[in-house]
Amino acid sequence: MSITSPPPPLLMGTPPDPIWRLSVAQYHQMIQAGILTEDDPVELLEGILVTKMPKNPPHRVATRRTQKNLERLVPPDWSVDTQEPITLATSEPEPDVFVSRGDTGQITDRHPGPEDVVLVVEVADATLTRDRTTKKRIYARASIPIYWIVNLVDRQIEVYTDPTGSVEQPDYRQRRDYGPTDAVPVVIDGREVGQIPVDELLP
Repeated sequence: MSITSPPPPLLMGTPPDPIWRLSVAQYHQMIQAGILTEDDPVELLEGILVTKMPKNPPHRVATRRTQKNLERLVPPDWSVDTQEPITLATSEPEPDVFVSRGDTGQITDRHPGPEDVVLVVEVADATLTRDRTTKKRIYARASIPIYWIVNLVDRQIEVYTDPTGSVEQPDYRQRRDYGPTDAVPVVIDGREVGQIPVDELLP
């Protein structure tokens, strides 16, 4: 028996007229055919091609700091990637940083999927609303265990845990905010492997 869920609400800024939704397979076919290239600033979010926001210097710095601090803490059998795709059921986002099992450099036939990824990080300034709504819903639906927003607007790290999975309105059940004087715990596969002072991530 199959259960059909209603389509998710349109992303902010999408037109009210009917639009053509792409499957992940169709998106991959467009890439393989050269219709989309790595120079096209788009990602697939809930079946819609969405333009990625340009990166300003504080965003670039925070992304780099987050990557380097996580690389320092994660065990050897885990990888830290930045701004690379992860393949989910209806989306292929490119998180600013993510932690996944194994050596992603050895995986040549696919991108990491939800079974591989234990932490996703989005660095948010102009994208804060999208990261708190669309991206959070996507990662919760995929049951990504932990989602961080490095919030450059409010100068805090928002940590979301306990995803609902694929329900009608996916979300994370728990949220905790860490300010500039706090340290955010790094939890990999249910085990805390260290902490990062928030002021080491914020530019």
